[in-house]
Amino acid sequence: MNDHSCTTSEAADALGICVRTVQLWVEQGRLRAWKTPGGHRRILRSSVDEQLRAREEACGAPAESFGVLIVEDDEVLRQMLVSKLKGISPKIELRVAGNGVEGLIKFGERPPQVLITDLIMPGLDGFHMLNTLVSSTQNRPLQIIAVTGLDDEEIVRNGGVPEGVVVFHKPIQASLLVSLVRAYYDGWHVRRVPPG
Repeated sequence: MNDHSCTTSEAADALGICVRTVQLWVEQGRLRAWKTPGGHRRILRSSVDEQLRAREEACGAPAESFGVLIVEDDEVLRQMLVSKLKGISPKIELRVAGNGVEGLIKFGERPPQVLITDLIMPGLDGFHMLNTLVSSTQNRPLQIIAVTGLDDEEIVRNGGVPEGVVVFHKPIQASLLVSLVRAYYDGWHVRRVPPG
């Protein structure tokens, strides 16, 4: 990284996000960039610093809310999940995305403790999004839950899911998914409460 600009990879490392998210942020105008005569993208260091400052201001103290990011293209299922999960605690911050690209962007803005994602979506699907997140970022969520209409063989044919991902087959049993998220929340909450 020089004083004025850095590579896409260097920006990703500095921001703790994946290279694809940096590319998306450049396309959205959140990061300012230019291209070398050879066509390589360079990110203005001041732009990276602005994102880091904005994150620090937004985070300030340690997170007081338990973040859950739902990435699902089916709006009915997405709203049902929001409705069921918001009853766990007022400290749960629910965010939603309609596809993998939007999911990567929201993940990069503020990594959640739990990521719930569909595997088959238009554009960037859940398989590619998960592989990008797991392989390219240090900010892996506490837990990843995949919700899919695919059977186990179809999941394997599509490349499988990263180790540790819990898979719920559609139609999902919402009560089981809510119980799992509640258990993750309870574990997070216990770690955050100082001994009395």
